[in-house]
Amino acid sequence: MHFTKMQGLGNDYLYVYGEVPEDIVQLSRKLSDRHFGAGSDGMIYISTSEIADFKMRIFNADGSEARMCGNGIRCVGKYVYDKGYTDKTHLTIETLSGVKYLDLQLCDSKVEAVTVAMGPSETKQELRLRIDGEEVVCIPVSVGNPHAVIFVDDIETAPLTVLGPKLEHHPAFPDGVNVEFVQVLSENELQMRVWERGSGVTMACGTGACASVAAAVSKGYCRQETPVVVRLDGGALNIQISSDYNVTMTGPAETVYEGEVML
Repeated sequence: MHFTKMQGLGNDYLYVYGEVPEDIVQLSRKLSDRHFGAGSDGMIYISTSEIADFKMRIFNADGSEARMCGNGIRCVGKYVYDKGYTDKTHLTIETLSGVKYLDLQLCDSKVEAVTVAMGPSETKQELRLRIDGEEVVCIPVSVGNPHAVIFVDDIETAPLTVLGPKLEHHPAFPDGVNVEFVQVLSENELQMRVWERGSGVTMACGTGACASVAAAVSKGYCRQETPVVVRLDGGALNIQISSDYNVTMTGPAETVYEGEVML
């Protein structure tokens, strides 16, 4: 099987053009392993679509299927353009959370960055949960997949690996949840770290960055119609929330290497 390893701000996946195999759960677990496999946050399959230019399906490192991946979809745009599957720079991509719209930005005839119309964000009221005898305050946000955003004073001391897995599997989130820890640097800049549902700590999460800005807007930390830079472990994304709560994300997409695996 041929695959292409790609990454968006260090959020890396193995990309395959074709239909999803029956053994995808075992395959994603095996190849995502960073010691015994190729090493990635999961696998993304790209295929034709009846309702969009292309379709993407996302499988986490534990084999579970994700509804949407912001960093992953930018790399899908680069994949199909750079490999000649399309010559369009405005694309529609079918995902489990709906059709998303991509604008490809080129440099020397290769895709360098991608702007994604992520669709609407939905921010709910704060949740106050008891975990290990302490109260944890988080803001549930949906941007096509579920997030729990926690604002902290110091991102460096945020209990990412302690609270992350406990919130991911908390009864308040029966389908699991992505957990973002966010420090507000200014009304135009946030710093974020993430525990991703099904993958654990990753260097970046595109939908998590969108959810973080949506939560910050709901708290009055950031403003609508104003670009916000979200700094993650793997780099920075530019996020904007419109007056009708639609989200736009812009960030890089890079190819790491091509590979083959004997199945």
